Amino acid sequence: MKRKAAVTEGYALITGTWSGMGREYARQLYALGHNLIVIDINQQYADEVKKELEFPDKTPSGRKPDVLAIGVDLACVGAVTIIKEKVGARRVAILINNAGMFPYGSFLDYSQEEISRVIVLHNLTLVQLCHLFARGMKERGYGYILNISSLSSWMPYPVLSVYSATKRFIKSFSRSLRIELMGSGVSVTTAYFGAVSTNLFPLEEDMRKRAFRLGIMISAEEAARKALKATFRGRANVMPGLINWIALPILPIVPKRLLHFFNKKYGSKIKSTNET
Repeated sequence: MKRKAAVTEGYALITGTWSGMGREYARQLYALGHNLIVIDINQQYADEVKKELEFPDKTPSGRKPDVLAIGVDLACVGAVTIIKEKVGARRVAILINNAGMFPYGSFLDYSQEEISRVIVLHNLTLVQLCHLFARGMKERGYGYILNISSLSSWMPYPVLSVYSATKRFIKSFSRSLRIELMGSGVSVTTAYFGAVSTNLFPLEEDMRKRAFRLGIMISAEEAARKALKATFRGRANVMPGLINWIALPILPIVPKRLLHFFNKKYGSKIKSTNET
C-alpha cells in the first residue's frame, strides 16, 4: 500500500510541546502546513507554543494552520478525558506521544508520587491516547502514530529503573498495535532515541559538548526531523545516530559491574528532572 507523503487534512496532536523535541515536532509540522493540537503540563506553556507558531503571517507551506493549545497534566489519571472534551469534533490524523519525564537516581530514593507519575505519563496516558484516536484513524483509512521509546528499553539501566522499564513497555505495546492496524491505512512508528540535547537530558555543559563531538548526542531538531520522516514513510522503527546502532547489540551483554562503575564515576554529572 503506497503511503501519502504527509497528511494535511485533520490535526496533528503533540504532547509535551513546550520545550525540546515536542517543540521541534510542532515547529516542523506547522511549517509543513499541518493544523496542530499542542499539549503541555499547563495552559501557559501550551499558549506560549501557540503564540510562537502563529507569529509569522505565513508558513513556508503558504497557509496558516489552525492551532489549539491545551494545558493538562498528562501524568495524572483522567488527563485523556480532559483532552477528549477539548479536542471535540476535530479529527486527529497524526498522534505524537512525546511527553516524558527523566527521573534519575536510586529507585529507593523515588517517592511513591514520582513512581506513579512516570508510569501514568509514559504508559497509561500514551495507551489511552492511542485508543482514543486510532479508532477514528482506522475508520477514515489513514493516520500516523509516533510513540517515543528509548535506547534504554533494550537493557536494564541502573538509576533509570522506572524510566527504562516504562520505555520497554512502549516498545512492546507499539509493536503490537502496529500489527493490529496493518492494512488499515494507520501506521505506528516507534522512536528509540539515545542522547538528544534537550532539557530532559540535563548534562553539564562540558559533557554535552563532548557528547556532540563524539557523535553520541544529536540535536532536538535533527532527531525530530528524522522521526517525522520515518513516520510519514510508515516505518516501524527509527533510531537516529550511527553510534546507537553500533551500541544496540552490545547493550544486553554489558556486564553489571561495568554499569555500576560508570554510574559511580559519571552519575553525579547528570541531574534528575521531572519536566514533561
